[in-house]
Amino acid sequence: MALEQVLVAGGWRDAKAKSTFHAEDPTTGETLEGVFPISEWHDCDDALNAAVAVAGELRTAPAERLADFLDLFAKKIEENMTALVSKANAETGLAAVPRLRDVELPRTTTQLRQGAAAAREGSWTQAVIDTMANIRSHYAPIGPVVVFGPNNFPFAFNGISGGDLTAAIATGNPVIAKANPLHPGTSKLLAECAVAALAEAGLPPSTLQMIYRTSKEDGLRLVSDPRIGAVSFTGSREAGLRLKAAAESAGKPIYLEMSSLNPVILLPGALRERGQQLATELADSCLAASGQFCTSPNLILMIAGDEAERLAADLAAILDQRPPAPLLSAGSLKGLDENVHALIASGATVVTGAEPIGGCGCRYKNTLLRATATRFLANPEGLQREAFGNATMVVTAQDIDQLRQVIGALEGNLTGSIYSSKAGDDDTVYVEIASELRFKVGRLLNDKMPTGVALSPAMNHGGPYPATGHPGFTAVGIPASLLRFGALHCYDNVRPDRLPAVLQNKSPNPAMWRRIDGNWTRG
Repeated sequence: MALEQVLVAGGWRDAKAKSTFHAEDPTTGETLEGVFPISEWHDCDDALNAAVAVAGELRTAPAERLADFLDLFAKKIEENMTALVSKANAETGLAAVPRLRDVELPRTTTQLRQGAAAAREGSWTQAVIDTMANIRSHYAPIGPVVVFGPNNFPFAFNGISGGDLTAAIATGNPVIAKANPLHPGTSKLLAECAVAALAEAGLPPSTLQMIYRTSKEDGLRLVSDPRIGAVSFTGSREAGLRLKAAAESAGKPIYLEMSSLNPVILLPGALRERGQQLATELADSCLAASGQFCTSPNLILMIAGDEAERLAADLAAILDQRPPAPLLSAGSLKGLDENVHALIASGATVVTGAEPIGGCGCRYKNTLLRATATRFLANPEGLQREAFGNATMVVTAQDIDQLRQVIGALEGNLTGSIYSSKAGDDDTVYVEIASELRFKVGRLLNDKMPTGVALSPAMNHGGPYPATGHPGFTAVGIPASLLRFGALHCYDNVRPDRLPAVLQNKSPNPAMWRRIDGNWTRG
């Protein structure tokens, strides 16, 4: 079987590779068609050179052309929906309908079109003009961006089609995508859509490049190369921290999404009012995509009592009743089992599950663990280990003060949810709890599970470490997500005809917001 080609230096070509890999169907464990290369440094080096060569052209490319590409890319994805959904379903085990076809693929094309709109409008540049001092500044392209895509979103976070790609292109940067090895065939189909869109939009072919896989050493070398402008990564904490150390040693900004428990706090009044309903909502959220969302609730906090015991029992019963969905890979299955048993070794007890399901495919029993707040506070590091998959843990506190201590011991998370009484019975407690939780999470929710991440300009898909590498940025929410791939450029007493268009007295786009002498205006 022929070895698949990589997208490097303007087109598809044979990889410089000595090793190969293939994808597997996680529902059966069977090897899928297609042999993919593990690129050596030569491919990375050529991609970097090509990205540098095209970066200058993209910096001066009309925003309309960047936007046209993003719109065309979205259209090409929609035109190839059937093939994309089929391939992604085979490689990930995620449901073709509704998950891939009706949810994730439309999400992907929507964010591409949102990026196009942001590029056309231009307000993301945050142009600031001080006419008295004749000093002007704005955000401009940062340079070649390397995007490491995760395993759990084959479309919406894919390095060659997802939100990071959208943000990098909308800001005028070339992208080198490192595809995730769990869905290489899906990435290839998406890249083919991108190549066609680039040609139709009139952008240089090297605007987008893609390598399927590298050695760990070459990955670290890639993110620390002086030719790189910035890096984005979504994946495990272990891998993310290695890349972070390498990038920062070379002074390169890197935006990481790593691990998050997404605590859900159920206050006593909420449990009294609607405990059974909350058990169902929790199960739905915990088992969505077999728990393989970065916002899946891995930690449920309650005050001990009869209502808390009923909810834990109801939740365990629902988990027992529902058939486990496949995990993304054999590696995901192994990692989940290791982390569940690490939590047990740290003091958690098993309510249900906590073991793989034998036979073909990558399935794990739906798992519920429990621990007391006293036990949690005795080993907060060990009991905050992320078990990525269909597993969650209930922690019960003796009283509100102990619950606050648990929240105070939490690491940073993407989200934190608080359910409280609709009648106001928990309002006083809510104020105390929310003030403690607010600075532990990027997104605070009320009476809502965390697994929905809306494509809203107000969305924050970020948070304190170790949820991400920097709490000031978001991976979802346009135009804010674009700022990760911008550099702040300042012009002091520069002659008018030498200024970028967005900083000249006359705005290049009447829809663009600029801050002129202290006032935001479209003038």
